[in-house]
Amino acid sequence: MSAADGWTRRAALGGVGAALIAGRGIAAPVQARAGGFAGITEGGVTRFLGIRYGRAQRFKASIAERRAGGIVQATAFGPVAPQGGAYAPQSEDCLFLNIWTAAADARAKKPVLLYIHGGAYSNGSVTDPLNDGQALASRGDCVVVTVNHRLNAFGYLYLARLSAAFPDSGNAGQLDLILALKWVRDNIGAFGGDPARVMVFGQSGGGAKIATMMGMPAAAGLFQRAATMSGQQVTASGPLNATARARSYLAKLGVRESDLAPLLAMPVERLVEGLSAIDPILGGGVYFGPVLDMTWLTRHPFWPDANRQSLSIPMMLGNTHRETGGFLGPDSPKVKGLDWSNLADRMAPELKIDILPEWVVAQYRARYPDWTPTDIFYDATTAGRSWRGQVIEAEARAAAGAPAFVYQVDFASRTEPRRGAFHTMDIPLVFGTLGAAGSQTGTAADARAASKAMQDSFVAFAATGDPNHAGLPRWSRYDTRTRATMVFDTRSHVENDPRRWQRELFARVPYIQPGT
Repeated sequence: MSAADGWTRRAALGGVGAALIAGRGIAAPVQARAGGFAGITEGGVTRFLGIRYGRAQRFKASIAERRAGGIVQATAFGPVAPQGGAYAPQSEDCLFLNIWTAAADARAKKPVLLYIHGGAYSNGSVTDPLNDGQALASRGDCVVVTVNHRLNAFGYLYLARLSAAFPDSGNAGQLDLILALKWVRDNIGAFGGDPARVMVFGQSGGGAKIATMMGMPAAAGLFQRAATMSGQQVTASGPLNATARARSYLAKLGVRESDLAPLLAMPVERLVEGLSAIDPILGGGVYFGPVLDMTWLTRHPFWPDANRQSLSIPMMLGNTHRETGGFLGPDSPKVKGLDWSNLADRMAPELKIDILPEWVVAQYRARYPDWTPTDIFYDATTAGRSWRGQVIEAEARAAAGAPAFVYQVDFASRTEPRRGAFHTMDIPLVFGTLGAAGSQTGTAADARAASKAMQDSFVAFAATGDPNHAGLPRWSRYDTRTRATMVFDTRSHVENDPRRWQRELFARVPYIQPGT
């Protein structure tokens, strides 16, 4: 038995039933096509953790897991994808998913919300406390699934132009997610989910992975709704840039591109160290992301328009009002000490588009004379860097007549108000993990109200393809006439074309997805 297999160790449970001790206990096993799985019931929800959906092959497409023999004790998270940072334990063998359900019964047929984590394409994990599915599933009207998959070089190092042995390498992480969705299609019914009502939702990089899958033929038919939370993918990495990045990474490892065999024998830790290679296009750490490889991804996700493959899939697109407060804290070197003399220079590289920063500052000062340099910095970098991709995707969907609903999170940090409604604020609001480590929502009535509004909309959207529910004013589909946007806050409301001035200001400059 491998170390990873220990996370889903198989053992006969004999006569163990669904009886609980003090509201918590081992539930009767669920019998699915993939095998029998025993989870833990607590607070009316049974969680199945660390279910293996596939096996990774280094720099190749993963393979589906065979049917399990005996009963899998799905009681602990599987290891996370290798990466820098504190998530542990890590393993290249990281293809595990988790399920929370209040009705592990094939007759339940509840909508399924499948979450893909953020961290761009290089970091992150659904084992983060903010992503815990207990509170969302405890509503009783949905089944929650979270998925880990390969990241960074393990999931997106493009070697296809250097060796015919690795044709899938640039999109291996995407193929992991597609494999997980196939597992859900074939098995989620046994856990009370409806395989015909699967909504993928993801924050930041998770949303970008979803936008990419909407243009991957291999993903067709595997999900019926999509929601992206502060995560867009307008264009993918071109194969020439991706190859240049692969060469930089190989050079960092001391591997010759004419002989890639050492990569297959190299320890995981060494491959992670190589992630500090300098990106030959952007500078800084080397970028990894989906590649226009003309095999798995044959056109850009949202360029020159919305991919026809997914026009029938209802889509919800959202961003937070002050995205860059999540990347650039008030006490960071970029923000601390901001004044009118240094604002343009500090803001320029954070806009991620080629626009005259002095002109941008002048336009903002004329429009908002009471704003401080910090106000302008956060608003301009959010509009130019983070929000822009969402606008492009929503406009493309509207132009194609495809169903899209747009939201904006205005609910701001209660523990660090200077950060505002920053990147990641919507995660605890949607999951209901208000008191979890890392949440800055607080747990007061205002946070609970904003959370309920978002949860109700996400569940309604998963169930019907429409996020409207009795607790909200009417939320219309996004079109270029009104640009209706739900603003989630203590009292959620609809605004037509919010931040119109910013949208029009930055629309005069071409946008290319950062990294691509």
